[in-house]
Amino acid sequence: MADFEWAVGIEDTFVGQPSGSRGRILDEYDLIDHYRRWRSDLDLIASLGVRSMRYGVPWYRVNPTPGAFDWSWTDPVFEHLAGLGIRPIVDLVHYGTPVWLRRSFVDPDYPARVAEYAAAMVERYGTVAGGWTPLNEPVVNADFSGLRGVWPPHLRGPRGYDRVLVAIAEGISRTIAAIRAVQADARIVAVEPCDILTTEEPALDALVRDRWESLFLPLDLVLGRVDARHPQYVRLIASGIDEARLAALVGEPQPVDVVGVNFYPNMSRAELVTGRGGVRRWNRYAGGDDLATALTRFHRHTGLPVMITETSDNAGVERRERWMDDSIAAVGGAIASGVPVVGYTWFPVLSHVDWRWRRGPYERDAYWCHMGLWDLDDRLNRTRTSLADRYAAIIAAGAPRVDAAA
Repeated sequence: MADFEWAVGIEDTFVGQPSGSRGRILDEYDLIDHYRRWRSDLDLIASLGVRSMRYGVPWYRVNPTPGAFDWSWTDPVFEHLAGLGIRPIVDLVHYGTPVWLRRSFVDPDYPARVAEYAAAMVERYGTVAGGWTPLNEPVVNADFSGLRGVWPPHLRGPRGYDRVLVAIAEGISRTIAAIRAVQADARIVAVEPCDILTTEEPALDALVRDRWESLFLPLDLVLGRVDARHPQYVRLIASGIDEARLAALVGEPQPVDVVGVNFYPNMSRAELVTGRGGVRRWNRYAGGDDLATALTRFHRHTGLPVMITETSDNAGVERRERWMDDSIAAVGGAIASGVPVVGYTWFPVLSHVDWRWRRGPYERDAYWCHMGLWDLDDRLNRTRTSLADRYAAIIAAGAPRVDAAA
């Protein structure tokens, strides 16, 4: 696999609406001063030898008013990426919408507006980009924006979750169509989170299956698979989703080229147990075998090539090094078993700020997550760790060994 895609990414969550309690805007680029340091940050990334990276664009900033675009920041950035020989997989939406979309994802104008933005991006940067992600982690968006009400549009409960999820799927569908109308051969990388759930209680087996089906649901909606025979169809109808909306998605399936899998060992595996008050979730630290399982499940469900689009560990350098080795070995094992894994992304490459900062009581420096190849301090200095040298050596060696054990 000489064309195996080694990549990194910068945490790029953008929730442009100020939080009600603190008035804070969750913009990770602003929090780490990337808007000012973008050139030196990209030079650091290029020093690893990568030719690909996941790179987000702040929709709420480049599209400040309906139909108007401000390319003053993105133009020099994409020009520099091209000069470095890095072809970014562009995150068009990495959480959040422009402030002027009053109801965010459930605004009636959302699908058309996100498609308009996508088309404008492809028209301007299509020759630089190596791929396009319409929206990062639909189920996480639906969780924060529709189930728990943390982010706009601040819906709550299962019905809110389904409303946001279906609206997001409609937006993704329109986005892919808009991208391909401008660039027919554009590569679409759908990015999904992973949640390896297990149970030792037979009574919970059906719940585990349901969770997997729910995880696959956004992809199934975009791929036009959610008709009356789909296991989640009845649930969506019960949540008040109009049958005509689901039928429209079935009638206009949008092809995807690669399924990106986001996997974190400290978050992506859990066991379901019955306890006081009902079913409880116990997080378990994942191993390489769990990552291989995730890659296999997504490939078998979709029939598409898969790529690790996010992985790292929120821990000290030594544990991060172990996870890097274990996860890359798992990729080799998955490839050896016949799973077409086409790439691996260490994400994020720089420290970032925990999302809890947006509504939290403390200042930024209380919320650092050190998961990258460079660690940031309170002055935002980028300190290179031994992980950077390790990853650069791995990249230079070529594709993962396919005889590695997962």
